[in-house]
Order: sequence, then structure tokens, then C-alpha cells
Amino acid sequence: MTRTQVFAQLPFDSRIFVAGHAGLVGSAIVRALGRHGFSNVMVRTRAELDLLDQAAVQRFFAQEEIEYVFLVAGKVGGILYNASHQADFLYENLTISANVIKAAADHGVEKLLYTGSSCIYPKLSPQPIREESLLSGPLEPTNEGYALAKIVGLKLCEKYHRQYGKRFVSAMPTNMYGPNDNFHPDHSHVIPGMMRRFHEAKEQKAGSVTVWGSGMPRREFLYVDDFAEAALVIMDRYEEPTTINVGTGDDVTIRHLAEQMQDVVAFQGEILFDTSKPDGMIRKVLDVSRIRELGWQPCVGLVEGLARAYSWALRSGKLAESRVATETQAR
Repeated sequence: MTRTQVFAQLPFDSRIFVAGHAGLVGSAIVRALGRHGFSNVMVRTRAELDLLDQAAVQRFFAQEEIEYVFLVAGKVGGILYNASHQADFLYENLTISANVIKAAADHGVEKLLYTGSSCIYPKLSPQPIREESLLSGPLEPTNEGYALAKIVGLKLCEKYHRQYGKRFVSAMPTNMYGPNDNFHPDHSHVIPGMMRRFHEAKEQKAGSVTVWGSGMPRREFLYVDDFAEAALVIMDRYEEPTTINVGTGDDVTIRHLAEQMQDVVAFQGEILFDTSKPDGMIRKVLDVSRIRELGWQPCVGLVEGLARAYSWALRSGKLAESRVATETQAR
């Protein structure tokens, strides 16, 4: 398949800005753009451009004449950190989204892709979760602040799309993992947090690893480089004002994930489940019919993805940073 066949409308010399390039998702999008030969990709560190500063964002867009934007910047964290810092998550994510979307609208950006999270959907959404479930019921209370900010961001894109004809679209990915993930013992999501626990238990020759909950909840996981490919397809082909889900369409139990993690890390001890801790939603998996219709599907399976992520974490030294984690919980 040639580049022109893959990307019919996204010029390879476009001035593309990836907001949030250093994170899990942003770095994967930068890698994908490089693989496909896009030659004019712009990134800025927080020291160079604070996305919380509206005036600075406006100056940047005015000076750089950006044509396409991947908006993946934001404050992220695991369930415990998220639950205890909801004001911070709501304010920072809301402000970043509003600043970048407004500047893109003011300065003639050709197209913008905003990335949210599956946590925007109501806690009791029918499974698999369709895009139409948005705002159909109450949110999960532990990450309401983050979810509200993401909902406002995607709705802002939708309103600019409908009122001004702006080609601002949004994608809602499932749980992602891979290179440049956050392995902090308190702030990480389920896969990097669990990976850290198994790795440290292996290094310490511990007899067991404890995972929060019963292990029965089901979750869907997407390797981040697969999402990056989906993001390029969406930027090229998707023109609807409403959001589009991105995931595998398959889910596994937390117990199965822990067993796969044990094999990948080569931990020889026992897996224990602390049933005194909450399970959260019993199942969360996305309906991915729309993204499949665009011709995209994931390529990296869970076992291969975990192996790649673990290899990267070892090479980067991320598993040696900070203090030992105490528990792992499914988000």
C-alpha cells in the first residue's frame, strides 16, 4: 500500500503540530508521522509553550501558520491520583483544550483531531459502548473531573464544526499502553502500574504480587502505536462532528491480564487478589464499528504489546524510578 493510497487528503508537507508530543500518545503520533514520511512536524516542550497560557498559544498559532493539529496534551493519571485531584484534572484539561481549539479556530487551521478517553462515557453504559452513549447517564464519580473536561473539549470541537464549519473532529480511545507510558507508582494506569509491581517483585524475589479486586472485571487495551495509526486515518478520512471510538473491540479479565503480565515479566511467584478492594465497572469495552468502516484495525495483540512495552521500560530505566508501588488497581 503506497502512502498516497493510505492518506488521500493529508499532504505530506503539511505544517503539523502535535500538542503533547512527549507523552504516551503524542510520542506515538510523532513516530507514526515519521514512519509515513510527513516532513514538517512541529513540537514544543512545556518550557517552550505553556498550553495553559492562552496568550502564548495564540501567539504560537499566529506565528507558525499551523495547518493540522493533533491535540493529545493534558493532565493524566491513574484512578487513585485522579480521584484525589479532580479540580486539577478538570481545570488543566479544560484550559488546555479550550486554548488550543480556540487558537486553531482563530488562525485558520485546516483540521484538528482532539483525543479524549473512554472514561467520558456513563458508568452504566450498555456494552460494548457506542458513541451515542455519551451524556446518557451519570459518570464514574472517581474520575468525573477528568471526564467532564474531556467531554467539554470534544463538544467544543463539535460546536465549532457545526457553527463555523471547522473540520475539528474527536476520537475516543480505549485504555492505551506502550512506550513513554507513565510508570509512577501512584499516578500510573493499570498496565504500567501492574508491570512495575511484577517487575519489582521479580527483582526482589518476592513470593507474590497483589492485585486489587477480584480479577473478574473486563477491560480493553490498545497498543499506543496502533492508536497512532488510527489517528492518522481519522485525520485523513473522518469528517463527522460527532466523536469516533478507537479500540480493539475485545476485552480480557484483569486476572487474564495479570497472568499475561506474569509470563512477560517472567515472575515466578503467586498472583493474589485483594477482594476487599473495589472492582470498579464490571466491564468496559468500546463498539468500534465506525473506525473499522474507515479501514483501520489494530495490528499488535496483547501479549506482543506487553512484551514491547516491557522491553521499552527496561531499556529506558522507567521501572527503576521512584519508590516501590504498593498496589495495582484496574481503572
